Amino acid sequence: MVKIRLTRMGGHKKPFYRMIVADSRARRDGPFIEILGTYDPLKEPSEIKIDLDKARHWLQQGAQASDTAKRLMQKAGL
Repeated sequence: MVKIRLTRMGGHKKPFYRMIVADSRARRDGPFIEILGTYDPLKEPSEIKIDLDKARHWLQQGAQASDTAKRLMQKAGL
């Protein structure tokens, strides 16, 4: 099964996330299929950049979004 979820980037106490498409069995920061966008919670207001066309494509193909990824996509306008 394919999932849309976040993977953590950035340094100690400076989290930065990528929204990725990955196999559900892959570890959090492991191999992924495609990068859909980024999320930076430290900026004020938090910055969300997502390629909505790619996200829509993967959702139509049957990818399941995590709860956090769903919430971020809704904020971005999907």
